Amino acid sequence: MDECKFPKRKSVERRGFLRQAGAAGIMSFVPAAVRGAAWVAGSDAPEKTEVKIGFIPLTDCASVVMASELGFDKKYGIKITPTKETSWARVRDKLVSGALDAAHVLYGLVYGVQLGVGGPKKDMAVLMTLNNNGQGISLSRKLADKGVTDGAKLAAIMKKEPREYVFAQTFPTSTHAMWLYYWLAAHGIHPLRDATTIVVPPPQMVRNVQAGHVDAFCVGEPWNRCGIVEGASIHAASSQDVWPDHPEKVLGATREFVDRYPNTARAVMMAVLEASRWIDASPANRTRMAGAVAAARYVDVPVELIVDRILGRYQDGLGRTWNDPAPMKFHADGAVNFPWLSDGMWFLTQFKRWGLLPEHPDYEAVAAAVNRVDLYREAAGALGVSVPSQTLRTSRLIDGAFWSGNDPRHYAQTHAIHA
Repeated sequence: MDECKFPKRKSVERRGFLRQAGAAGIMSFVPAAVRGAAWVAGSDAPEKTEVKIGFIPLTDCASVVMASELGFDKKYGIKITPTKETSWARVRDKLVSGALDAAHVLYGLVYGVQLGVGGPKKDMAVLMTLNNNGQGISLSRKLADKGVTDGAKLAAIMKKEPREYVFAQTFPTSTHAMWLYYWLAAHGIHPLRDATTIVVPPPQMVRNVQAGHVDAFCVGEPWNRCGIVEGASIHAASSQDVWPDHPEKVLGATREFVDRYPNTARAVMMAVLEASRWIDASPANRTRMAGAVAAARYVDVPVELIVDRILGRYQDGLGRTWNDPAPMKFHADGAVNFPWLSDGMWFLTQFKRWGLLPEHPDYEAVAAAVNRVDLYREAAGALGVSVPSQTLRTSRLIDGAFWSGNDPRHYAQTHAIHA
């Protein structure tokens, strides 16, 4: 897990930072009214008070972590126990078996389990979206040394120097697979025919590039930044370059859990919503979050690997730096967290595009069954978080395609490059 470390001096700085802004210190940043709030038991009291929420060591587990670290969970009569997992397959299996109550999880993974794509099938629930943006596509330093620094140059060298090119993503139905495939296809590269794609857990991405096993990868932070620091890879694109303000991780659970413990599910949502709102409230809060999430029990990296990109400060590993206009978002006045039906439907269109689904599903019916808009409206309403009246939103992606959630069957069939 500890594959990306700054020199010892930096680690000492991080320990000092965490001593100053550890759990007790961080609580001082939370208003007294929140810290002192007491749960009043009644008909809506949580049926289950201890909730295990799985997470993968990624920056975007932050709202789950901070809901626990800042005590927002206690405000709603529950105790959230964040549980570090080693792979998305393990998260999936533990959710399905009930070993985890909920998880910081890939949007596409939840839909894959719902439809039984490549694994177990079980009715699932997306309770809320945890974040938008903030993933990355990185190219190996070996490619960069040949002048390959973007998608167009990658396509050119693949034609000029044909060989087996290996690209890594994190799970067959992952957001990362979909961002990588979409980005490659937008540059004329067929991800399933022109290259070999493999699954690698996020913390192992850089190690695989260093070993020469992988030419490019798509993963969440801080592992793209880690690749740059280690000299193993360079930044080629951000996921927000593929789809600005795209959905990313979600708070996922089985429908069985939600049906059995609806008040608990709502309490978890409210705690995580409050944490999301707190993170996005100021750059100072984001910096404090970075210090907490960097700790060994969570992502286990020097805080410097997290803080820059969480503040929108990007580097490409080749000397260029910039402020990204659409960095990772956790709340954005509630726009992030609403479980848009069109977001879920988009993943279904890509499953069909890449042959993961043999037939068109009933796109809207599946999304309506999985995305618990009803519970989200209740949780958000109780917190005064604005909720849109519609369940579909519109976006334009990197290839110029316009996605609105209307006529998903047609959209799934319009891509020139497909399985």
